[in-house]
Amino acid sequence: MDRKEARILALLVGGFLACWWLPVDSPRFQGALIEALRLVRWYAREHVLLCLVPAFFIAGAIAVFVGQGSVMRYLGPRAPRPLAYGVASVSGTILAVCSCTVLPLFAGIYRMGAGLGPACAFLYSGPAINVLAIVLTARVLGLRLGIARAVGAVVFSVVVGLAMELLFRNEERERIEAIAAAGGDEPARPLWQNALFLADMVVILVFANWGRPDRPAGAWYLAWQWKWPITGAAALVLAGMLVAWFGIRWWKVALAAAPVLALALAFPARPMVPFVAGVIGLSALVAGRPDETGTWFEQSWGFARQILPLLAVGVFVAGLLLGRPGHEGLIPSAWVAAAVGGNSLGANLFAAVSGAFMYFATLTEVPILEGLLGSGMGPGPALALLLAGPALSLPNMLVIRSVLGTRKTVAYVALVVILATVTGMIYGALAG
Repeated sequence: MDRKEARILALLVGGFLACWWLPVDSPRFQGALIEALRLVRWYAREHVLLCLVPAFFIAGAIAVFVGQGSVMRYLGPRAPRPLAYGVASVSGTILAVCSCTVLPLFAGIYRMGAGLGPACAFLYSGPAINVLAIVLTARVLGLRLGIARAVGAVVFSVVVGLAMELLFRNEERERIEAIAAAGGDEPARPLWQNALFLADMVVILVFANWGRPDRPAGAWYLAWQWKWPITGAAALVLAGMLVAWFGIRWWKVALAAAPVLALALAFPARPMVPFVAGVIGLSALVAGRPDETGTWFEQSWGFARQILPLLAVGVFVAGLLLGRPGHEGLIPSAWVAAAVGGNSLGANLFAAVSGAFMYFATLTEVPILEGLLGSGMGPGPALALLLAGPALSLPNMLVIRSVLGTRKTVAYVALVVILATVTGMIYGALAG
């Protein structure tokens, strides 16, 4: 029997033994299984339609409408480093998405020729440098921890990117040369039109997911009150762009928009209904067209087909092991709380690793940290979890591996965990 057949046999035997000893009668296993399914259901309801679907369309648009020259000029390996890393980190700050929603956008710019370093800086900055989350951290967990999170996240995005660029410089040189040799068509429209088109879709993504702040006052609360009117206005602008710049007949756009407007008037308290109708209408408009808009839909569908199954598996496993916020999985939460007390290397490393594998929806890390700090968590491990958790998750890692490969994914995760651990220890020593 050769090595390949021996591996297959070992997997089959291991799978059989796992099924044989499956602890289906254990109350903890049953509870963890329910938590995993509830987390998957919550993720499907709260993130797929509002977060991932717009992100897939944006990623598809980057792949089709943005020329490779533009991506390589601003994010390519030969772009000036201050420009490339500045654009990557600023883009992430504006998006303020979770660790899963950033993945289609990361895959889009990377495949279009962005350097590994700037692409990884963007990958980290998207979920980590979230202005609202940093403000909430300062308000709930203290100004000092909020400032430390903000500074650490900005520095991390650049350091991780530069380290990845250095570690894999030879492989990246070959990849970029292959992309440059393959060439690419010049965009059919001026850069400013494509930029406005992408910016409009980003507005839809950001405001459709704008969370309600704790205090019913201020600019964040005002933006939340107007989130759906702003989203609707951006959708109308998108429809106008499709007619004016992409050659889609106005009556087809009007036909697709009519059900959306009707449902918005019929269900004013359920904005998800017209939003879904808008996604269906847009898909029907562009799917199967022989021009670049049809290619846009194909690229978007390609990202969805690659990423969604991996995210579903990752969210289920994360829920099975760690449960949802406030609920337990197979690993008791008391173990986590006991392991992150003090400021030892083990406590900081455990906080960084556990945060890296957990799934945090945007802003949920703050109340989780508040509970852990109340249970005796040290300030150093708290910062380590804040720097590693929102930027990584098990679903996130599975998708990154499908884009970068195993070696680069392991290096990226290790860099984030090590940096978070060291930063946590330094902060814990200073705070103590």
